[in-house]
Amino acid sequence: MTSEIHRDAWGIPHLRAADARSLARAQGRVTALDRAWQLEVERHRARGTSASFLGAAALPWDVLARRARLDDTARRCFGALESRDPETADWVRAYVDGVNEGLADGARRAPEFARSGLAPGRWEPWTPLGVWLATHILFAGFPAKLWREEAIRHLGPEAAGLFATDGPGTAGSNGWLLSGDRTDTGRPIVAGDPHRFIEDPGVYQQIRLSCPEFDVVGLAVPGVPGIAHFGHTGTVAWAITNAMADYQDVYRERLRRTGAGVEALGPDGVWRRALRHTETVEVAGEAPVGIEVLETERGPVIAGGPEGLEAGVTADPPNGRNAADDTGPAGPPTPTALALRYPPRVTEDLGFGCLLPLLRARRVGDVDRALDGWAEPVNVVQAADTEGGLLHRVAGRVPVRAAENRVRVVPAWRPGHEWRGWHETPYASLTDGIAVMANQRGPAAPLGVEFAPPHRADRIRALLQERPTWSAADLHTVHTDTHLASAGPLLDRVAALDGLTPEAARLRDRLLAWDRRMDAGSTGAAAYAAVRTAVVRGLAAHPAFAALTEPPAYPEVLLPWLAVVPRIGHALEHLLTAEELYGVDRDAVVRDALTATAAAEPAGTWSDTHRLAPWKALPGEAPYPEPGLAGDHDCVLCTSAVPGLTDLAARGPAARYVWDLARREDSRWVVPFGADGVPGAPHHRDQLPLWLEGELAPVVTDWALLTPEDTQENDV
Repeated sequence: MTSEIHRDAWGIPHLRAADARSLARAQGRVTALDRAWQLEVERHRARGTSASFLGAAALPWDVLARRARLDDTARRCFGALESRDPETADWVRAYVDGVNEGLADGARRAPEFARSGLAPGRWEPWTPLGVWLATHILFAGFPAKLWREEAIRHLGPEAAGLFATDGPGTAGSNGWLLSGDRTDTGRPIVAGDPHRFIEDPGVYQQIRLSCPEFDVVGLAVPGVPGIAHFGHTGTVAWAITNAMADYQDVYRERLRRTGAGVEALGPDGVWRRALRHTETVEVAGEAPVGIEVLETERGPVIAGGPEGLEAGVTADPPNGRNAADDTGPAGPPTPTALALRYPPRVTEDLGFGCLLPLLRARRVGDVDRALDGWAEPVNVVQAADTEGGLLHRVAGRVPVRAAENRVRVVPAWRPGHEWRGWHETPYASLTDGIAVMANQRGPAAPLGVEFAPPHRADRIRALLQERPTWSAADLHTVHTDTHLASAGPLLDRVAALDGLTPEAARLRDRLLAWDRRMDAGSTGAAAYAAVRTAVVRGLAAHPAFAALTEPPAYPEVLLPWLAVVPRIGHALEHLLTAEELYGVDRDAVVRDALTATAAAEPAGTWSDTHRLAPWKALPGEAPYPEPGLAGDHDCVLCTSAVPGLTDLAARGPAARYVWDLARREDSRWVVPFGADGVPGAPHHRDQLPLWLEGELAPVVTDWALLTPEDTQENDV
């Protein structure tokens, strides 16, 4: 059967085929042509083999991927998919066939293969599932439990709430749904922007998939067939934000070696054999590394072993209890290991059975039914159709278990921490024709622990309420709003200071006159950020937090979640407004920060230091001159700096979209760079100017306006 590739003016692929299977094969092939390097990096990351060509810097991830059993889980999930849903399994195979067809040609276009010495490999039927799993295994932020464990151990139980914030490892999104009563056309609009680490090539791929069964435009994940997160079928559109639900558990395991292997102590007091084998991780330019892979009845062991966490945590606390059982400060924990329990490992289901029904959806009811089978990540979904149907729900799999499991590391040898089924996913409704989700407490509140502050959601709702109705063309003004509500607590403390030096007093007056907008050209925003940095560093240096500056011997890949400066930076407003903060004189810290900043006040604008810092797999690439940015982590324009650590933005809007249910051709979208993953190609970075200005490219639906590129005969 024949498949066709067409391109619009931005190089975005529009694919047409005779049936869904041929279309999946075409999607795999065009993705390999455009994103061969990205696909191979993701395949190796899912298998834990990326250090073989990226070197020692990739080793910590590879070790985690191996120990967490990502590739094995993907194989198991695909095997189960073949039994439960053979049509979807065959569709995934067709996508993989297309990837394998296109990889060689795509690799010839991509200079990174020659630079790294990597030859394109072969995708297996389960590789897309592995890519999905590797992309999202840290998405729910289970390492935050390690942070809370340390904070509670050193500071007491109240520390868990005090530092609760949208922390350094999570990813979020803005999303809003307008009913027809709130639009110029009388038909709904779905809009928003997912916030992720900005990568080059981008984490989302604009694409159109058309066959007699369906015709869908949307944002695909390269390496995964279909359009999972953001799509418009012409009659129904959907989008997601991170629900911030907690659905992964970390167990502290007691392990021992025996003549026959390794045993783990269960909650019934019985030692049972753990699965064990060894693997070798190849490292470019260095000796290979051998690792022991263990799995208990709870899950894969991701840190430590029978000898404890690699750096010698040795004795029981003086009171004889393990730290995981404590309700207050205690000594170091018993020599143990950490096991990760995550739903796909338990259920052998990654939710891929939803993907074809989403493409075939015609009304919100179809989307709703499809998402009943969604697994992970757990999302808040907003959808609308041309008949006025609206949907606002949580989708995903969250285990029912003890409340303590969600907060911290729990002891595997104590009863009461097992999983007992799955939560029903909540639904929500619109208020005044509007639904807004920006990772704040909302319909998913019963399922999570930490949520984003309400600032972005409150600001989006306030902006939307400024007009009685909206058009798709006007919503970019919401995407790009730079008001920073979280500046209030610090500015309140600045305002209360007296007895300042003349220079500090002038800086104080300047900050209090600032409009609290993190605009790229704002000198006030630059001054505020400089004072904020000094305050965060001042708090982090206080003896009250000294014990948190030396994290336990956890794997390197998890340590960003335990870094004190980012934790204080993201929780700053909580720390400044708490009734008491472990004896810290916060006014003195703010005074010192203001005085020091005034002595060397930044002369430039916010964008001089707040610049885009995208992740690239291959170090040493000749960098593009990355642009300066507007926005900040609590702005609607969420270009995330890490206060106290850096003004550079590694996270931000990985795409923007506006789905118009009146006329799909009036929909709009944009990604940070472009459709082509090859450096120097015409469409590698041609959307960056739009993205920087908050503009969006039109969604083209008229085939006559597209340029035919290729016709492929598929043997199916």
